[in-house]
Amino acid sequence: MKKEDVPQDLGSLGKITREVCYATDSDGKYTTQLSSGWEVKAQALDLAWQDIDQRVATAKQKVLNKEASPLLFFMEYRLMDASILADYTGFWQWQIKRHLKPEVFDSLSDKKLQKYAEAFNIKVADLKSMNVHES
Repeated sequence: MKKEDVPQDLGSLGKITREVCYATDSDGKYTTQLSSGWEVKAQALDLAWQDIDQRVATAKQKVLNKEASPLLFFMEYRLMDASILADYTGFWQWQIKRHLKPEVFDSLSDKKLQKYAEAFNIKVADLKSMNVHES
């Protein structure tokens, strides 16, 4: 792609950051060029975020239906799986999967709940009630 052809469509992150792309200059040599976005890429990102929003909503409904613990909601909300959460908390993955059961979650000690709350960067009360306070 030529330097003057690098897309400058305002994308999802265009107001926050710019992306470095490689393009050829007038001499045919590769050089870097900043791009504020590309419409196709922005549409793909928007679609991905819609999928994530749906997964979060589904997780919230499962918690409200007593099919899962609030851990599921926050795992989806923070884009974590059991492996990542295990790394943050020090729990084994099988323990986290067990804690996803509402009846097991309800019997967890305050110390264990605090580990989860710290991993999700929330308070224990917010963990229990699925409250999200973003700044």
